[in-house]
Amino acid sequence: MFIDAKRWLPQLDPLHFPAHVVACKLYEIGGIRSCEIGSVMFGRQPDGFEKPAAMELVRLAFPRRTYTQSHTDYVVEAFSELLTEIDTLTGLRIVKEPKAMRHFTSHFAPT
Repeated sequence: MFIDAKRWLPQLDPLHFPAHVVACKLYEIGGIRSCEIGSVMFGRQPDGFEKPAAMELVRLAFPRRTYTQSHTDYVVEAFSELLTEIDTLTGLRIVKEPKAMRHFTSHFAPT
């Protein structure tokens, strides 16, 4: 399942990482781990220039036959809470990043 964070957070500049904002908020609300597929992962160009990714997606993966209906209901509840806060969410900026594969170990701060 993919969430289009660009559509959910149109008020955020793509270089304020809307997909990462959603992924972090899901973790804060419900401990739900997800994966940002957007400008954190694909924004840094080989020449060091920052370019917004074409899409800002959050990926949720449900392993087959692992989760129960109550797990799914819990995720839905977390999304319901996230949606009540969606207009108040602000972007992030990278304060520390490695030279390669920054989406694994970058440090962020609010914008």
